[in-house]
Amino acid sequence: MEAGDEVSPAVQSVSSAVDVLKGSNQELKKLLSFKVYKRRWFVLLLLCLLNCSNATLWLTFAPVADQSAEYLKVSLEDINWLSLVCMVVAVPLSLGTTWMLDTLGLRITLILGSWLNMFGALLRFCGTPPGVGFTIRYPIVMFGQTLAALAQPLIIFTPTKLAAIWFPDNQRATANTIASMSNPLGILLANIISPMIARTSAQIPSLLLAYAVPACIICFLATVGIRSSTPPTPPSASAEASSSEPFVQGLKLLMKNKAYLILLLCFGAGMAVFSCFSTLLEQIMCVQGYTNDFAGICGALFIVFGILGAGILGLYVDKTKNFIEVTKINLSLTALACIAFSVVSLMRDQKIAIAAVCSLFGLFGYAIYPVAMELSVECSYPVGEATSAGLLFISGQVQSVLFIILLQSLTTRIADSPLSTCGNAVLSWRVPLMVMAGLFSFFTCIFVIFFHTRYKRLDAEEEAKNGTRPGSGSTTTEHSLSINT
Repeated sequence: MEAGDEVSPAVQSVSSAVDVLKGSNQELKKLLSFKVYKRRWFVLLLLCLLNCSNATLWLTFAPVADQSAEYLKVSLEDINWLSLVCMVVAVPLSLGTTWMLDTLGLRITLILGSWLNMFGALLRFCGTPPGVGFTIRYPIVMFGQTLAALAQPLIIFTPTKLAAIWFPDNQRATANTIASMSNPLGILLANIISPMIARTSAQIPSLLLAYAVPACIICFLATVGIRSSTPPTPPSASAEASSSEPFVQGLKLLMKNKAYLILLLCFGAGMAVFSCFSTLLEQIMCVQGYTNDFAGICGALFIVFGILGAGILGLYVDKTKNFIEVTKINLSLTALACIAFSVVSLMRDQKIAIAAVCSLFGLFGYAIYPVAMELSVECSYPVGEATSAGLLFISGQVQSVLFIILLQSLTTRIADSPLSTCGNAVLSWRVPLMVMAGLFSFFTCIFVIFFHTRYKRLDAEEEAKNGTRPGSGSTTTEHSLSINT
């Protein structure tokens, strides 16, 4: 055919058909590349162990505050700062952590977190040798606690990122739930193990050794076991575009996102209330004569029912994607449970009522955490998962410090309390508990009334699916392949 000749319609049709087929084959190849790997469960297990260990280090002293204060020769306020330091240190490091996760990846972040966690646990133990002559126990323990605090954001920011880049969309909420709930599981273990081992102040070193050994083992497993930050191929369309927005640009987008800002404020307040409950529970309960063992049982019920509720909700939202409805309903029920706790915890001889309220508080409250983390990604996509979920954690930490300082400042000393098991310092928590319940109820109302958003990540995946297979009613994850690796 000469250069000046026109191309026939038949040739044009064939050429167009070839182009369409090439494009379709490329899209089909891209779709079939969404595979999941069995090793994702091993990475999830390591994250769970590390998260659990770090949580036990955070809350080691709260269930045995009186014994710890006696052994370290400090006040109860100083013992509370061993928990508060995790919140204070985490805040300035949180933005750096979100940058690390979205830029350097999971592997470097988790291995660094595991080493800091181990060194913190070992330093705490080395700083508490038995003997009257050793007088600098508290500063060394505080330094070890600070190292563990440095590890906390590296670990606790990771579940949402891990779920997004290793798991398909029909398993993301479940994976996030499992990884996130390993943190309250660590708090549960701390509430059980600390009172069990440290029945007297002389047993504090044994308690710290019990927490240091698992931290060393987990550090070794993480160092040799995590081989890559991402799987060889992405499990979903959104995983392929994970962290598509630059870090600074992502922060700017979040600050302009009304729905995300409401979630940031209200969910952060919820996290602050849970931190107050976990940190101050023993000090609140002892005023009415309840023992450390009973306070530990209440803390355990709070977490066990929380993990149960989170598991049920994780499976439910994976199937239905009703993130907003679930969060609003559970936040409202949690506010009611918080009000009930502020009343019954001030009554004597009400063990059954207190245990029941703590169980409901955990069932509704802790269950929100992984769902809210997923919701933060849905309302802020395509901002990186670590950035959107990490800022929620920062908000919770900042508000936790403010809430605990506020509640402690509202306490008053009680001159005569014959049933008290608190030791020398007996404080009235009536006003602080009412303030805590009022603040939580206020932020719950704000969230229920004003929070509205569309699920941007799910919409993007739906658009990618429709662009690949027009008219198809299935999702891309239905074509995912499970392979051994």
